Amino acid sequence: MVWTPLHAKIHRTIRSRHLFERQQRLLVAVSGGQDSLCLIKLLLDLQPKWQWDLGIAHCDHRWRTDSQANADHVEKLAKSWGVSFYLETATQPLNSEAAARNWRYAALSAIAQGNNYQYIVTGHTASDRAETLLYNLMRGTGSDGLQALTWQRPLTADIFLVRPLLEIIRPQTAQFCQEFHLPVWEDSTNQDVKYARNRIRQELIPYLQTNFNPKVESALAQTAELLQAEVEYLEQTARKLKQEAVQGENEAELRLNRRVLQTAPLALQRRVIRQILQQILTDAPSFEHIEKLTALIIAPNRSQTDPFPGGAIAQVQGDWICVTNLNF
Repeated sequence: MVWTPLHAKIHRTIRSRHLFERQQRLLVAVSGGQDSLCLIKLLLDLQPKWQWDLGIAHCDHRWRTDSQANADHVEKLAKSWGVSFYLETATQPLNSEAAARNWRYAALSAIAQGNNYQYIVTGHTASDRAETLLYNLMRGTGSDGLQALTWQRPLTADIFLVRPLLEIIRPQTAQFCQEFHLPVWEDSTNQDVKYARNRIRQELIPYLQTNFNPKVESALAQTAELLQAEVEYLEQTARKLKQEAVQGENEAELRLNRRVLQTAPLALQRRVIRQILQQILTDAPSFEHIEKLTALIIAPNRSQTDPFPGGAIAQVQGDWICVTNLNF
């Protein structure tokens, strides 16, 4: 095989970041686009060194008239490479990008669990990381949202999602596919600017490259990488602080020690409060929810919130914030 600088880079990344070990079973998500074909080609070429057992999974969202032909194309490639192929097809319409993403990860997890794969590997790149940072920034988010595309994260107790290409930008995957004559399936929905992420990709990123920084994708991806380490540290520290602050937790009430929280920086206070609200609320807590409860840390005695979604109310009782009517 031809050993390119991209092969060397991904080999080093996998080893230095401990993304996988030798002789493990990897399920590679392949859409047929340039990023996923670049990924599977790299892993196939590295396979002799790592002795992985590779499988290919394709998710058919049934958004396009050519989606079945797309799935057949990927299956044909898998057979030509001698790799196990798994197909999951949506049985009902997926009306949004978020719904499609949730269904896709659930489908991939089911395939991995049913066939004993330890890792699900996707072709997300530094370009995707940059787009995700911009998308979440414009919707309103903290540092967690800005670093949302991470190198790896658990999907279940036994299965990890891994993204080995997060230091590679999209033009590099395109060049790699051309160099090795990989048959890229062009997804027409990638050009449809009714989707916010496509507008970021087709319009905003090129504008920023032309008018501000030609390497804006790499710069934003580096920002996400820095934020990831900071978020991990803050979350760990907040969990320790929460253990100190929470007392008397049961199905009807949770008590937070205000004296413990008052000595902490505001950033940690907010993270502890968010972790508490994640237990209480069925949906992700909003900024307004977090601020409403955080304000009680220094509020006068008997201050209380209006009800949170689900009916929980928090009230100051001396040194304590008491959250009642919980739905654990």
